Amino acid sequence: MNIGYARVSTGLQNLDLQKDSLKKYNCEKIFTDHMSGSKKDRHGLKSAIEFSRPGDTIVVWRLDRLGRNMEDLINIVNSLNNKGVSFHSLQENITMDKSSSTGQLMFHLFAAFAEFERNLILERSAAGREAARARGRLGGRPEKFSKQDVKLLKTLVESGTPIKSIADSWGVSRTTIYRYINKF
Repeated sequence: MNIGYARVSTGLQNLDLQKDSLKKYNCEKIFTDHMSGSKKDRHGLKSAIEFSRPGDTIVVWRLDRLGRNMEDLINIVNSLNNKGVSFHSLQENITMDKSSSTGQLMFHLFAAFAEFERNLILERSAAGREAARARGRLGGRPEKFSKQDVKLLKTLVESGTPIKSIADSWGVSRTTIYRYINKF
């Protein structure tokens, strides 16, 4: 039986492309996750592995959907092989099982390239953030309150106005009020 596994990193992304490819490859059951591949506890992947039986094949759209680094990929594929389950990646077109030394070699090569590509992306992202900071752009979410607003908040709190009332009138949570009055 072909068992599909699809993963996207955020809720904003969708699984349609991966699911369509897995269905086209005749995956009878597809498990999914909406979380980063760097997370160890992926319920969809865990369910796919538990569902599989000896002779089955776990199929993914690309290697990076299974794991973010080579060590993780190798551990997952080795645990599948120990269970008698094969692994296939559609985009790289490799099948990995213990019976094929060529499949093992190709898997390790593609896993190394996938990890290399991931590291390049991280390096470029870090360099871009550093260049933006050098130009005065800090990134991230803009501050909710200015320093003048925070002074007013502190004055209201010191005068005995309940935090809940302040939060309601400013349209924010009490936690936000506490965070800002303790921040400055």
